Amino acid sequence: MARTVGDVLGAFGELIPLAKAAGWDPVGLQLGAADAPAGRVAVAHEITEPVVARVEGDAVDLVLTYHPLLFRPTNRLTAGRSPEGRALRLIRHGAAVAVVHTAFDVAPGGTAASLAETLGLSSLAGFAPLWPADAVKVIAFTPEADADALMDAMSEAGAGDIGGYSSCSFRVSGTGTFRAPETASPATGRAGAMNREPEVRLEMIAPKSRADEVVSALVSAHRYEEPAFDVVDVAANAGFGGRVGELTTPVTLQAFARRIEERLEAPVRVAGPAKRTIERAAVVPGSGASFVRQAAIVADVLVTGDVSHHNARAALDLGLAVVDAGHTATENPGIRALASLVAGLLGDVVDLTGIDPNPWRE
Repeated sequence: MARTVGDVLGAFGELIPLAKAAGWDPVGLQLGAADAPAGRVAVAHEITEPVVARVEGDAVDLVLTYHPLLFRPTNRLTAGRSPEGRALRLIRHGAAVAVVHTAFDVAPGGTAASLAETLGLSSLAGFAPLWPADAVKVIAFTPEADADALMDAMSEAGAGDIGGYSSCSFRVSGTGTFRAPETASPATGRAGAMNREPEVRLEMIAPKSRADEVVSALVSAHRYEEPAFDVVDVAANAGFGGRVGELTTPVTLQAFARRIEERLEAPVRVAGPAKRTIERAAVVPGSGASFVRQAAIVADVLVTGDVSHHNARAALDLGLAVVDAGHTATENPGIRALASLVAGLLGDVVDLTGIDPNPWRE
């Protein structure tokens, strides 16, 4: 059978779970249909005008891009030099677009890890949490013998997915009490009496958008006449868009900045005393200035891009040095890793990652 867009996204999702992306990020299929053919696949850093021209010329069916094409909601697609105009051209060409962005940032071997490794950091740990889409915890109470069947029903309805894992649940045993009316037909216990029944508390995470389906499945699968359950809003299972690690040998901030320039092949801006000793560094690819406070807790310096005057001043006030190496340059190690991953997964791909999206060089 011919490979489809859905096949590609399914295979990629096994390696890089899109559910770990930030909730504000439009990852996944952004243009096109999942059942459309994906015979020719391209990978790109960002969909710029030169990228669209290559897609049109190379008869590409699917573009797997790091940056989203349409980052903000829009109510029209009209021709011109704009994200909407590029989307219109791709639709006319018949090319689908899928986005990985923060899902790849947080992934093992992804954008954040690649930047840290390029700069020679070791003993890496995640920092800079990126919270996924709104979630709920669905909590049910059931006889232990029914717990597996209830978990399966809730899982099929959309609960229990954490990253690449499925059917994730937590259980604890306890005692449930109830007094059933004389007219009731309780599945356990006796009508008209106070009953104490051994039960399991079963908890599963679900996207908030799937809460109704999960609750419906829970009630349908439950043998109680009046099942007890709770649905609680939660912030859970964040991915980490940055990495913090140790330098093999402590160096001055000035020397570390030179290393960054050499390895990223980009000029840098530095905030902090040149002779300060750097032992631990935090990195966030792209725009990471919003994580200054978190970085100050775990590192001596933050390496990222798009740092404003006020962010740099706030960092210095917290005792944190900053090296701004630029948005694109801090992402480039990860983009090379993305191209290699896609090529290894699919074989022959059209590699468009060499088309530089940095607007400051146009």
